[in-house]
Amino acid sequence: MVISVPRLVVAAPSSGSGKTTVATGLMAALASRGLAVSPHKVGPDYIDPGYHALATGRVGRNLDAYLCGPELIAPLFGHGARGCDIAVVEGVMGLYDGAAGEGELASTAHVAKLLRAPVVLVVDASSQSRSVAALVHGFASWDPEVRIGGVILNKVGSDRHEELLREAMDSAGVPVLGVLRRASRVETPSRHLGLVPVAERSAAAVEAVAAMSLQVADGCDLDALVSLARSAPSLPGDAWDAGVVSSPPPPLPSPVASGAAAPRPPLRPGRPRPQAPPEGVPPDGLKVVALAGGAAFSFSYAEHAELLAAAGAEVVVFDPLRDEELPEGTGGLVIGGGFPEVYAAELSANESLRKAVAELALSGAPVAAECAGLLYLCRELDGRPMCGVLDATARMHERLTLGYRDAVAVGDSVLAAAGTRMRGHEFHRTVVEPGAGSEPAWGVRRPERRVEGFVQRGVHASYLHTHWASSPGVARRFVERCLTS
Repeated sequence: MVISVPRLVVAAPSSGSGKTTVATGLMAALASRGLAVSPHKVGPDYIDPGYHALATGRVGRNLDAYLCGPELIAPLFGHGARGCDIAVVEGVMGLYDGAAGEGELASTAHVAKLLRAPVVLVVDASSQSRSVAALVHGFASWDPEVRIGGVILNKVGSDRHEELLREAMDSAGVPVLGVLRRASRVETPSRHLGLVPVAERSAAAVEAVAAMSLQVADGCDLDALVSLARSAPSLPGDAWDAGVVSSPPPPLPSPVASGAAAPRPPLRPGRPRPQAPPEGVPPDGLKVVALAGGAAFSFSYAEHAELLAAAGAEVVVFDPLRDEELPEGTGGLVIGGGFPEVYAAELSANESLRKAVAELALSGAPVAAECAGLLYLCRELDGRPMCGVLDATARMHERLTLGYRDAVAVGDSVLAAAGTRMRGHEFHRTVVEPGAGSEPAWGVRRPERRVEGFVQRGVHASYLHTHWASSPGVARRFVERCLTS
């Protein structure tokens, strides 16, 4: 099998050059032409994929070679791009910036090479003219395996400025595929952790994406960009499939004594032997896994829900800001990342749901919480009562904690057996002060050695964002615990 979707990567020499505007606008402009556009983001970022989803009408997906491993980049890309006419991949930071101390790992250049995709370099030309050619030449020649197929000049000040830039680029050997003027720059609101998520902006987000689309359509050669994407060669291998990777390993063969009954075939995960389901549990043995969503908990990789469903769960999204009860039949709870500190008052006021979460956790049912979910499970956040599942308090802090983490499970939990290694990412401006009664979730090995998170009863809570596609057994283990708790 091969993956043959046309594709290109939108990159930049550094953050702040305008690649999010260009990538999102390009996705929307191509979608407005009637193309089925597959949106992707390099790295662990949750916010940009939300804008990508608005632009294309499809789920925005991440391609992170650190969290998932380089070997999964092409399969995950193939999964997200299945059935699409073209794919646009937005890069992260500068083109060659990767995981600290890990060389090219997880950089935009690394992912572009793994996808064999041409790169469009977005250059902030606001303070240069002829020097832009030297900059582009340096990026184009740094790694011969990275193919820079064109440049989009951003923040151009005038017709004369554009003329000087184009004259300079004539000698660089890289075509100019677009010019965006400084005056038409689209502003998107930010706060302490970056852009404001789509889930919080509603109509304003739609307007911003529409403006990006018009800006790119007016300033860029869309036909040339599509032609460049079609020049990407096919990728060998199969697309990632949650159903395939969620299947348990086959049992080891064992001899059957003469005359003995043959062993029963193994059950699929999440599918017990037929019996009358308990009240509130869906038929056919499924258990409901409630997945927190809404404005306060908008950070979740799409593959998590797909893996849970493939392992035998019925995944039901609920909004802790609006829903006063957990979904009917809930046997497990997953609370991802987001901004609970922004909505602390509203979350605290929803006392009925906080009580339901605490009762579920007290029953021993599986609960997995990451970052924002961890804060929600604490006794309080910035002095406001939360769920009280964990004997811990959380508060905002002036210091930003940011970076990839290499971790190992300290003990057994609903997500992992002791000794399981996973990679994660931290991104927050809060601190949690623990009380007693919990074991740590992870032993962090990189960048410094420490323990982190909480494990108690069926609860696994941690600051680390993880990508379950790297360890699909996590979802299978979680669903199995739902069925036995």
